[in-house]
Amino acid sequence: MGYTQVALEDKILDMYPEIRQLGISPRMSFDESKNAWSVKLVKHGKEVIVYLDKNDADACMDNTYCEAFKTDLCDAVKSFEKSK
Repeated sequence: MGYTQVALEDKILDMYPEIRQLGISPRMSFDESKNAWSVKLVKHGKEVIVYLDKNDADACMDNTYCEAFKTDLCDAVKSFEKSK
């Protein structure tokens, strides 16, 4: 599937608005060795990295929620809430 990094980031922010609501900044890059998108979440100097498998990223672009990524993302977001 063809899409840009920006389009994927926008899609993730649409699907998971709590990222922006909590003031977390996402930084994405493709990790060739893992065949996955590395989603670095940053807030107040704290960083958490969550990986989004290429196939799951393709599914996200088709408006399908990726359960494994959603679980990892929710855990990462909770870690920011705990460190307020």
